[in-house]
Amino acid sequence: MNEDGREAVADLPPSAKLVFVVLENHERLTQAALAEETLLPQRTVRYALDELRDAGVLREELNIMDARQRFYSLSDGERDAEDPAVGLASESPASAR
Repeated sequence: MNEDGREAVADLPPSAKLVFVVLENHERLTQAALAEETLLPQRTVRYALDELRDAGVLREELNIMDARQRFYSLSDGERDAEDPAVGLASESPASAR
């Protein structure tokens, strides 16, 4: 992630910053995996993901194996806006970790 991403989260709540740092160190994670990694409650993780989404640094992918789940990773900026594959995931939930 470049400095623009870090600047975008500078004024966000601590929970969003923590989720951001965890996502920097993992390719992609589900909301449940983020809660496990951060030791934050699920509700706090949802709030943090909303904050990161609003800041424009979050990439969200549908898990085609289980449409109830999403994978989260950090956005690559312009590439995500043009990439038709964004929103699709080919891995099973177990391999998301």
